[in-house]
Amino acid sequence: MDASELYDPEFRKLIKSKKQTVIIPVGSLEQHGAHLPLTTDSDIVTEVASRLAKKCGFIVLPTISYGVSYEHSPLTNVSIEDYNLESILADIIMSLFAMSPGKETRPSLPSKIFFIILNGHHGNVDALVDLEDNLLDKFLGKGFPHAPHGLTVYSYWHFMKHEFDHAGFVETSLMLAISDKVKMKKAKKGFIIENLSKLEQSAAKKLSTERGGFPKVAKNGVWGDPTGATKKDGEKFLAEIVRNLAKECQT
Repeated sequence: MDASELYDPEFRKLIKSKKQTVIIPVGSLEQHGAHLPLTTDSDIVTEVASRLAKKCGFIVLPTISYGVSYEHSPLTNVSIEDYNLESILADIIMSLFAMSPGKETRPSLPSKIFFIILNGHHGNVDALVDLEDNLLDKFLGKGFPHAPHGLTVYSYWHFMKHEFDHAGFVETSLMLAISDKVKMKKAKKGFIIENLSKLEQSAAKKLSTERGGFPKVAKNGVWGDPTGATKKDGEKFLAEIVRNLAKECQT
């Protein structure tokens, strides 16, 4: 169920009536080479979250479309700091937590809402790990007796076998499957890590995550080769990701 299609009475009824799983997708606004839009991470994670929600009967909230993307500077990145992303997510979770069954009369009751933070951008990972670690302190600081017991963070690319990239074959294929905004005529081969030794690969990966480090590694903003990307491959990747995510959620 998409929260954008729900109205107040039915949403409150859903939240209060039984155990619910709520997906909060998190993306970014950053460069993806010359051929993919700035919203690529948000577009992909929104689609994955929507498909997962439909498959499993979950509620999906609107995507947080700004992330931690300082590694792409001086290329385009509209970024927020780790602690701001963490704070935004904590506030959203606390708002829903307060709507849980029995919270009006017995606020100490555990929440019946299970939260999934679905991440679409690698730069967000540290903030999301910190969220899991610090959520109890944030809840106690707001007067709640405890934090939600049901919270997990998934980065969608961990649910596919193919090596992931940035604006390369995988990400471009995914976008071809869900968007008409891909400009394949402008797609150019970028940084190819497979050509390096293991030591060089490790150094490149480390540098690419530092502030302003990504363009030092991938000068055109592309990690991988998007020129062979296809819609068919993108649909295959999407099906694989959603299938594996759904299986993980069932456990």
